Order: sequence, then C-alpha cells, then structure tokens
Amino acid sequence: MNAAEKLAPSHDELLSMRAAQHAWRATLLRSRLAVVRRLRQEIASAATGLAATVPANLPGALHRSQAETLTAEVLPLAEACRFLEKEAAQILASGVAGKRARPLWLNSVSVETRRLPLGVILILAPANYPLFLPGVQVLQALVAGNAVLWKPAPGTSATAHALRALLVTSGLDPDLLLILPESPAAVRQAIQAGVDKVCLTGSVETGKAVLEQLAQTVTPSVMELSGCDAVFVLPGADINRAAEAVAFGLRLNGSFTCMAPRRIFVTRENLEAFSAALLARLADAEPVEITARTAAFLGDLITEATLYGAKILLNGFGDFTQTSSGAHLCGPTLLTEARPSMRITCTDIFAPVASILPIDSPSDAARLHAECRYRLTAAIFGPNRQAEELAAHLDCGTVLLNDVIVSTADPRVSFGGRGLSGFGVTRGPEGLLEMTALQTVIRNRSRNILPYQPVTPAHAPFFAATIRLFHGGWKHLPSSLRAVVQAARKLKV
Repeated sequence: MNAAEKLAPSHDELLSMRAAQHAWRATLLRSRLAVVRRLRQEIASAATGLAATVPANLPGALHRSQAETLTAEVLPLAEACRFLEKEAAQILASGVAGKRARPLWLNSVSVETRRLPLGVILILAPANYPLFLPGVQVLQALVAGNAVLWKPAPGTSATAHALRALLVTSGLDPDLLLILPESPAAVRQAIQAGVDKVCLTGSVETGKAVLEQLAQTVTPSVMELSGCDAVFVLPGADINRAAEAVAFGLRLNGSFTCMAPRRIFVTRENLEAFSAALLARLADAEPVEITARTAAFLGDLITEATLYGAKILLNGFGDFTQTSSGAHLCGPTLLTEARPSMRITCTDIFAPVASILPIDSPSDAARLHAECRYRLTAAIFGPNRQAEELAAHLDCGTVLLNDVIVSTADPRVSFGGRGLSGFGVTRGPEGLLEMTALQTVIRNRSRNILPYQPVTPAHAPFFAATIRLFHGGWKHLPSSLRAVVQAARKLKV
C-alpha cells in the first residue's frame, strides 16, 4: 500500500494519540475549556474564511450561499463553544447519591458517580452540514478528555482541516485530533485499529453497515440517522406562520436536511387555507441539484403515490433537467391527499418534496404519525395547550412547538432520534455525557466483617423477618420487629 492509499492511522500515530489522550485527560477541565474559549475567538476572527471551506456544490446545496453557511454552521458552532465554556464543568461534575434512599442496613456506605473520558472517539461526519454537526461532536469529545479521529464526508476534508488548524492554533495538542481520508475504507480500518466509541451522522444504510462492524468488537456508538419528519397544523394554528416555516424547511440547504418537513398533517378545516399559503411561498423557489439515483427513486415514489390517490399540487420534479455532471435539478414538489401507508410518506429522501396528509381531527395525529418508523423530529403548529397535548403522544427525539429546525441549533438542545432515526444523542448536556463513561465509586466506612460471613438455612427466618420489617408497611411493624428479635436470638446475632 503506497502513501496515497494509506487510510487508517499508523501504529505509531495511534500510540502517540493514546499517549496524548492520557496526558489530556489529566489536564484540568478549566485548561481544556481555555482551548475552547480561544477557539471561539479564532472562529469569530476567521468566520468568513471558515465558511468558505464548506463546499457550495454538495448534493442539495447547489445554491448554498456563504450567508447561509455562516448562519447554519459557523454561528451555531461558536455558540456551542460558549455553551461548553459555561456549562461543561457542571455537566461533568461528580455526583453524590443522597442519603434518603439509602438502605438502613447500608448506612455506612456512600456512592459517588464520576464521568471519565472514553479514550479515542471516531466521528463520522455528514455531507450536508460538514462543519457544525461534526464540529460540535469534536469539541464535546475533546472537552470530556478524549482524543478524536474525524472522518469527513466526501468533498469536505478542507472544512475538517480548517477547524483542526484553528484548534491547534488555540493550543490543542495536534496528536489529539487526526483527520482521516474521505474513503469509507478509512472507517473500516480505523475501527479495526481500535477506537472506544463511534459517533455517526448519516443514513440508515450507513448506520447498519457501521453497526455490523462495531458488533464484532462490542464498540459503543451514537447513531444520528435519517428522518422523514412530520409537521402538524392544528385548528387555531397561525396558518401563515406554519406555511412560512414549512417553506423554509423545504428550502434550507436545498432540503438536504434530515429534519426537513416531509409529512404535513393538516386538519381538513385548515387544508385549503394552508395549501394555498404554502403554494404561494414555494412558487418562486429555485430548483436544487439531486443525484441521478435520487431522481430515479423519487420518480418511482411520486408515480406510486399518484396511482394510489395522491394528487400533485406543485410539480417541480416533472420537468427536471440534467446537469453536465449527470445530476438533476428538482424544484419544490408538493403532494396532497397522501396517506401514511404510501412509501413517499415514510421514506427518507433528500429532495424538496413534501406530502400533505389530511386528518379529520387532532386525535388522529399521533396514531398516523406512528406509522412511519423514522422518528427524528416533529413540529406542531397550533394553540399551546393542544400542541403540548399532542407532543406528549409523539414518539420522536425532538418536538418543536410553532417552529421548525431553527431552534435545534440552540446549544442547550440534546439531539437524537428513535426508531430508524437512530439512538443516542449529540450536542447539549447529554451529548457531552455521551463522550464519557460512567464510573461509580462506593465507599464503605464500616469495620464490621459480619456481612462477609457465610449464611446457612438457619438464617432464612431472620432475613424474611427483616424484609418484612423494612418493606411490609406500618401495620406489620410491631409483629415484624418481634420476629426479627426472635430470629436474631436464635442466631445469637
């Protein structure tokens, strides 16, 4: 294998990384956070240059502007730095179990929980948000005391190297963060070389392939996978706001977003007004580039849906054109009279396509939502009380009330899905904890060696009476206490 084909870190590089991580975990947390603080200042100074490293020609991002990259990736990454500076110490602090729930017979025992770094974290980055999504995971892994292997998505290595350079400038040991080649083979070789956890943001198919390999070494992972996300427009909703939000979600990053609205459940009383409002906002939206494979798949989904009764309200797909690269241009496409059983309403696809599903009442919403196995986020537009009631019945990772997508950039938000949308969380407090291993320290101040003595059948009456004394309730207290005393006398306890 020549130098150009080298994929995984060499044995010596991994040894250096492990040694650097050992020293890094011993570094005071405030010193680690000082690196993050300096990085935030570097990001502020180099924001435009950092944004320029994010390609504008990724699938679905044909028209992505620098302004959109600054708002969707650079600004949220800087906010994530600030969040860690302010909150990491409290999140990672050791905890001591309270005494109220401590068993009486363990009154000399105290319990402390600690959060320790895992070691080397492999982060598999997505193509659609190649700076913000992996960047936050890298920062959280480092703050927790780990070293990181970062595998960029195809075409995004420049972004990964740019952030690494800023981190090194901010004082990070270069051995703590290595950038892998973009090839999928780099993932396989890195896992074979030995990592302590994998964080993947990607498709379900990629997640299955990675999990199959991780099973061989029982390596833990976080899987942030695809979505086919729902929007609910309830009676009393602000129709214009809901339509504006859905249109934004379909346009954002060329709809190359896992949280983009794909299923829009609308009560029949709102159906006509909402459809008209949404059509008006999508009428002048520019087409985006999708791959030939996505175009063929989408064509099948639309044909199948119309055969089973769906109607096309807006057709940005029928007259698509092919680009010189072999990809296709697709404008916003909107179907109505769709049903949850249709493949187009329960499939993850990166294209500006959404389906409106009429519902008779809000009580139908949760049941119909559950027919799709992708459960990443859901958005509900309507009066607060009704929206809260519906949210409590939706099985998904995140529910947004009267909003889509935007608020998930809040650094306090821990983000993850359920079902086919994966497991584990990234970002926020729980995302930081995902980068640690829980260690419990139990201290026993007693010098009594009686608990270590062997038990015999003669002890059974004593233990039975003790259990009844502790857990049988007040009405059995006198009789239980007498039974314990009698059994103890027989044992000469």
